[in-house]
Amino acid sequence: MNALISVSDKSGIVEFARALHALGVALISTGGTAKLLAGEGLPVAEVAEVTGFPEMLDGRVKTLHPKVHGGLLARRDRPEHMASLKAHGIATIDLLVVNLYPFEATVAKPGCSLEDAIENIDIGGPAMVRSAAKNWKDVAVLTDASQYQGVLDELKTSGKLSDPTRFALAVAAFNRISNYDAAISDYLSSILQDGSRSLFPAQANGRFVKLQDLRYGENPHQQAAFYRDLHPAPGSLVTARQLQGKELSYNNIGDADAAWECVKSFDASACVIVKHANPCGVAVGKDALEAYSKAFQTDPTSAFGGIIAFNRTVDEAAAQVVSKQFVEVLMAPDFSAGALEVFKGKVNVRILQVDLPPGGPSDWDNGRNAMDIKRVGSGLLMQTADNHELALADLKVVTKKQPTAQQLQDVLFAWKVAKFVKSNAIVFCKDGMTMGVGAGQMSRLDSARIASIKAQHAGLSLQGTVVASDAFFPFRDGLDVVVGTGATCVIQPGGSMRDNEVIAAADERGVAMVFSGVRHFRH
Repeated sequence: MNALISVSDKSGIVEFARALHALGVALISTGGTAKLLAGEGLPVAEVAEVTGFPEMLDGRVKTLHPKVHGGLLARRDRPEHMASLKAHGIATIDLLVVNLYPFEATVAKPGCSLEDAIENIDIGGPAMVRSAAKNWKDVAVLTDASQYQGVLDELKTSGKLSDPTRFALAVAAFNRISNYDAAISDYLSSILQDGSRSLFPAQANGRFVKLQDLRYGENPHQQAAFYRDLHPAPGSLVTARQLQGKELSYNNIGDADAAWECVKSFDASACVIVKHANPCGVAVGKDALEAYSKAFQTDPTSAFGGIIAFNRTVDEAAAQVVSKQFVEVLMAPDFSAGALEVFKGKVNVRILQVDLPPGGPSDWDNGRNAMDIKRVGSGLLMQTADNHELALADLKVVTKKQPTAQQLQDVLFAWKVAKFVKSNAIVFCKDGMTMGVGAGQMSRLDSARIASIKAQHAGLSLQGTVVASDAFFPFRDGLDVVVGTGATCVIQPGGSMRDNEVIAAADERGVAMVFSGVRHFRH
């Protein structure tokens, strides 16, 4: 058996080559890899010796030769192929180990020049990988160091690799080439005439890895599957570990993502309850139990069968209270042994453990999508994700009445919740707790009315609350509705042609109002 090894990332390659040599595999290699292996005392033939042609053009041409590709592509079951190899003195190559020039890592570096990017586009490597993968019945192709041990184990056990193993390696190889080419396309097609880069390339190449097939989609007559990004961000839902419960459904995943994205944005211990992609209860507290107890009060009816997310460890005390309700999915960074024991008897409850972003609950640079994508008929809408975080210093008080320190904290809380509520969004809050949520209505007035109705049904008073509106009030009527139900402080983006009319109405009603300067539509 002959193995050709040509790797840019040399992690583990010496150990792998040594193990191959011990199994009687002859080693062929290129440039730096050959020098490394020879320096470790391994017998290795340089590709130039095999081809009879030296590397040239600063290494741009070294494996693009019939003695390489003939050895990879020849079908062993075709006598005419084997006769051609014999006639031209070409040996078969049975195992190819290649990883590619680090194009993705190079272009990710700040200040990467076009010249640097171009020089890190691998030509010979992908060509060899494609040749070997095409001829998978006769050639095994390895494109990642994580594959080394499994291949060695099978060779040691069976003396050869099975068809399923070689086919799986070939599929992984074609996927790697596809991802590599897509990264090159994304980068080059984002470069503008002045040399700068656009956030939106001329051709967008999505790359996703399937995590699982789902029983069905949004409705039982629809088929579905769950995919993750090629390189998922830490702290995102796709990194979750399911500790117990039934298989997640399509709707479970959508709602769980909404809950997780909301809860991890809080620094304080928080709980978010989501139903049909909208938060129906959000609160912060001294611990998970208090946060849940407050969040549940907002809308106990909607919380039935909801998705519950915490940004702190769920202990036994919190678990005992949560377990009294019907919950579809429970998620947190961790669960105590006592908490897990509580839910052992509720085998259908899906429990997910999801790590927070590396920097903590409000590490906005990690665990969040950089881009949002929405499918439309035969096309895509792409936008930068709504990752804006409002700070106290960003608020602009526009009324005669000044908000109190507590109201300022509550408007920041309400604004953070409103960002995750479907538009039109109206959110009443007080003391770090949602008191009424109006979501997804065609009229902002209706959202305000629904929020107050829900508060009434939950037995909550809206007197002295703050209210967040995800977009500006175009007329004073919306403000009159929320003040009429008890709000004493309002946060809204501002920016309407009738801002002065709305501000005057707030002064007339004797309430405080602040502008955020940012809109948070969520469709």
